[in-house]
Amino acid sequence: MHIVHVITRLIVGGAQENTIASALGLKQKADVRVSLISGPASGPEGSLQDVFAEHPGLLMIVPALVRPIHPWNDFLVLRRLRKIFREQKPDIVHTHSGKAGVLGRLAAARAGVPIIVHTIHGPSFGPFQGAIANALFRRAELVAGRVTTHFVTVADAMRDQYLAAGIGRPQQYTTVYSGFDLEPFLTAKNDPDLRARFGIGVEDVVVGKIARLFKLKGHDDLMDVAPEVVRNFPKIKFLLVGDGNLRSRLEARARALGLERQFIFTGLVQPGQVAQLVGIMDMVIHLSAREGLARALPQALAAAKPVIAYDCDGAREVCIRDETGFLLRRGDKQGLSDSLVRLAKDSGMRRRLGTRGQGFVKERFAVERMVEDLYALYKRLAAERPGLAALSH
Repeated sequence: MHIVHVITRLIVGGAQENTIASALGLKQKADVRVSLISGPASGPEGSLQDVFAEHPGLLMIVPALVRPIHPWNDFLVLRRLRKIFREQKPDIVHTHSGKAGVLGRLAAARAGVPIIVHTIHGPSFGPFQGAIANALFRRAELVAGRVTTHFVTVADAMRDQYLAAGIGRPQQYTTVYSGFDLEPFLTAKNDPDLRARFGIGVEDVVVGKIARLFKLKGHDDLMDVAPEVVRNFPKIKFLLVGDGNLRSRLEARARALGLERQFIFTGLVQPGQVAQLVGIMDMVIHLSAREGLARALPQALAAAKPVIAYDCDGAREVCIRDETGFLLRRGDKQGLSDSLVRLAKDSGMRRRLGTRGQGFVKERFAVERMVEDLYALYKRLAAERPGLAALSH
């Protein structure tokens, strides 16, 4: 079984980590041959392309495959992908992310690929963007959806949103949670040396936020409530993990609020370093206005850290009210402030919610389970195609 994955760019991010883990995990199967096509990765988000230095031949970079819309350039990418698929003759093309998801599926259909799978890591359309962009992306997903054999969603919420938009049929959807290596998080320690390196005291309570410093990630909402939170609980620190084009503005805002000692910016962090940082956190917040199901939430719970999240997309599937954390209405800043202070003051509650969350995640988010679920799906889809039935045995 030859599977080609396609993604727009391999920056540091959840969808990218998911795709890489899937490709490398499937590569271990004796009856599977895997390759991955991506556009170039550049900018403050960082790159994960170095992962493939130990896997020569697995990754192919298509320079013209970039995130911004450019009609002529996108047409050339469509032709290039169609040519690649015709030459390689994969049994399955599995696409990820918005741009690669649309162009990759259309190219695969034109090349006669028998099975076309698309993972919805997050919504391409919705109230987070303007009306024109929303209509354009929804239309693109409708067109690409017509040639899609099956959709994989990282949360049930993505399935429900796409079905509501008229994309696909219920039987075309399978939810496969975005698995990761649990062990570093299960064994994460509250390292006093690492805390000291960031200027965090022994008695400080650390609120972690793991997200690119970009729009729609909710950093400004945190800044809005920070003064009130600090007044109610002075020994609190906010550890912001990630980088992006908002960093200088957010740093300036922290200084203007007189909270430069409370806000700690780590800068760009590679995925392998995240577990250590989660270990020194006491809770993790996620305030995105657009996210399929942020990996930061199950990663925090795997380390037995309670979570606070806005009720956005798939967040409610892991942030369960009063079970693993606090789920808030999007934009509920008073609720955010109250929840932060409540958890900061109650270490027993933090332990209770974190312990429940850890058990929940251990059952559902192991990377091995994700790979096995995808493999089983491919086998089932192959069995439904008369010409590919032999691949399912």
